[in-house]
Amino acid sequence: MVVNTNVCLCLRSFTPNVKTWPGVSLYAGPMSSEQRWVRLFADLELSFEAQERRLRDSEVADRTRRERATVTLPARLSAHRGRPIELRARGSLRIEGTLVDVGADWLAVASGSARAFVVPIGALLSVGGLTRRTDDAASARRFGLGYALREISRDRMPAIVTDVSGTAYEGTIDVVGKDFLDLAEHPVDEARRTPNVRGLRTVPFVGLACVQTG
Repeated sequence: MVVNTNVCLCLRSFTPNVKTWPGVSLYAGPMSSEQRWVRLFADLELSFEAQERRLRDSEVADRTRRERATVTLPARLSAHRGRPIELRARGSLRIEGTLVDVGADWLAVASGSARAFVVPIGALLSVGGLTRRTDDAASARRFGLGYALREISRDRMPAIVTDVSGTAYEGTIDVVGKDFLDLAEHPVDEARRTPNVRGLRTVPFVGLACVQTG
């Protein structure tokens, strides 16, 4: 009996596993000393670049935090002049309008065509509508609340003075002291004449929530 034995060998195509490094192609498997150095330095360069990015990002974040830590509320408000704003103040006050001016310890808001409010910064509970921007060129006026109120008193404008309890008093500001104002109480639709004055109300600045005119 004759046995015919056929052996078939099937050879599959083989593609080398290639790893690419900057400047050199490395095959999996044993590497030469030159290839090992190239790989080592490539890894070190990538690590160095990543560390530089982390350091740069950290420095920027630290600088931003330091800059923000020096910004005061008057300076922040000054950068918002001429823009809409919403205030919550002591005495359950809510004031909306355009921020027209900012002082060392006060701000002025115009609402509608005639009404204006002078609000001590110390009476604020919150401010709505401010953007995150600050402007190094913008600065608050250097004079304080008393100076601003004296201008209202000088013009003899009828005013509504609201204290931090929310109580409102109508009249004309007669005197502005260092830390208080005297209000001659009378209806705002009547002139400040002796027969119309019901009494004198003294309001310390620490108890003042806002002064409204118009």
